[in-house]
Amino acid sequence: MNIKRYKNKLGLFLLSSGLLVSGCTDLDETVYNQLTKDNFYNNKVEIMQGVLRPFTHMQAWLAPTGQSGYYYHSELAADQLAWPQKGRHGFDGGDHIRLHYHTWTTQEPRMRSTWSLMWSGLGYVNAVLEDMETVDFAAAGMSEVEKESILAEIKVMRAYHYMRIMDIWGNVPIVTAVGNPVNPPTASRAEVFDYVREELEENVDLLQPLSQALVGRVSKAAGYAMLSELYLNAEKWSGVPMWEECIVYSNKVINGEGGSLNGPMRLDSDIFGPFSNTNHLSPENIFQFAFSRIGGFTFNWAGFFAGYGNMAPALGVTYSGNNAFVVIPSAFDKYEENDLRKKEWFLFGPQTNLATGAPILGTEEYEGQPLVYVNNIRRNTEGETGEGGMTRGEENSGARFHKYRSGRYTEQSYWENHYIIYRLTELYFNKAEALMRQNGGTATQEAVDLINESRRRAFSTGDWPNAMYTTATLTLDELLEERGREFIFEGKRRTDLIRFGKFVTEPWWDHEPSNDPNKELFPIPDIQVVSNPNLIQNPGY
Repeated sequence: MNIKRYKNKLGLFLLSSGLLVSGCTDLDETVYNQLTKDNFYNNKVEIMQGVLRPFTHMQAWLAPTGQSGYYYHSELAADQLAWPQKGRHGFDGGDHIRLHYHTWTTQEPRMRSTWSLMWSGLGYVNAVLEDMETVDFAAAGMSEVEKESILAEIKVMRAYHYMRIMDIWGNVPIVTAVGNPVNPPTASRAEVFDYVREELEENVDLLQPLSQALVGRVSKAAGYAMLSELYLNAEKWSGVPMWEECIVYSNKVINGEGGSLNGPMRLDSDIFGPFSNTNHLSPENIFQFAFSRIGGFTFNWAGFFAGYGNMAPALGVTYSGNNAFVVIPSAFDKYEENDLRKKEWFLFGPQTNLATGAPILGTEEYEGQPLVYVNNIRRNTEGETGEGGMTRGEENSGARFHKYRSGRYTEQSYWENHYIIYRLTELYFNKAEALMRQNGGTATQEAVDLINESRRRAFSTGDWPNAMYTTATLTLDELLEERGREFIFEGKRRTDLIRFGKFVTEPWWDHEPSNDPNKELFPIPDIQVVSNPNLIQNPGY
């Protein structure tokens, strides 16, 4: 929905971050239609259209629906997913290879795109907040309480943007007004952390509790989940551990103080429930993008995760993709064979036509032959040996994504999946980790119980006695491994590895550690540093 359209030299919303060409100081607006903030916000529907506008943009950089963004960098720089070259496909200027090897530069085109997407998204938030602060809510038929809640929701959204921006770039400007200042100074990561903390703590309790009416919006439960994540990473982001605070806000979500869906706040008993094409009903989902094929804005994961067109009949779907992301062999190996997640969350082995049972045939290296996904990324041409690597993939390389399932195209709920940002399981893991770190890295029984409650649904009744954790077997290293198994494909792995001190120190598959702590932050794109003389490049770049 276009509330208003402006023209200036480089675009209002990019200027809102103040991070473009320093010479662009003409911020005068030229209105191209009759809708302005002075004549648009006349009723609740129009007000809510304004409030929800930033969500539509946030989907472009947070969800795995495009070629660049937070998700792309968070997953492909870590130890679970990769985008290797497969034959003649996927080299793409070496972008994915440099990301996997941690050899990125300050001139990465996808990082420039990510910077633009995330900061322009912040500009949308700032612009809407400025509009809302002058709207006559009473004249629009809304109460003072509703006004307070809506303003709080926008501020919490802004804080969430900053938390993600702080996560990948660390030291960045804090900008709260559109285009002011044009060249904002760089704040330290600790200062950004304090800003996010203050914004969240001042506004979260003003939000509405989670309910079906709040699906796809920022509820009180979503705000508590943000605070839980913030405090879980506080030692890395601010220099000060805040485990007790993490526990407090995790408990608020777990205990249902922020509201819930479909009865009491609880884990979904089905490992598919949080990701299915009816996942708006899952009792454990907290914050999500409310995508809808029927509504015309599908959660289109196909580009990253789907195979070529020959895979559509294997799934009974109408989409195909770029045969891009694969599961790194060492990550797939970390699942036990009797783990239902290994059996159900991945496409692996021979692929067959869902309707006829006939083999799906390859179209590239295995043209005319049965397509069998294998747990290696290796093309051994003449003179090549070994385990393969990022430039030696084939069309069948690696297990594939099958965590979100669209259902068959004949189903009424086909491809109605929401994209989940926070679910209750994460709060269980956050609390368990905080308890263990408070206890010198040793598991308490409470921490074990929290992780076991999540893990239990991944094993049959007969297998469970040998699969459950004890205080002896749930070490911090094992907690990280189980966190990886549970949250694979959910855009969280890089942050977890950094918090556990393993992002730059551990090898995996075709990746040797850099042992360079500066790699825990991405560089600010060169074009932005040149454009804003007050921006300070991150160390090591």
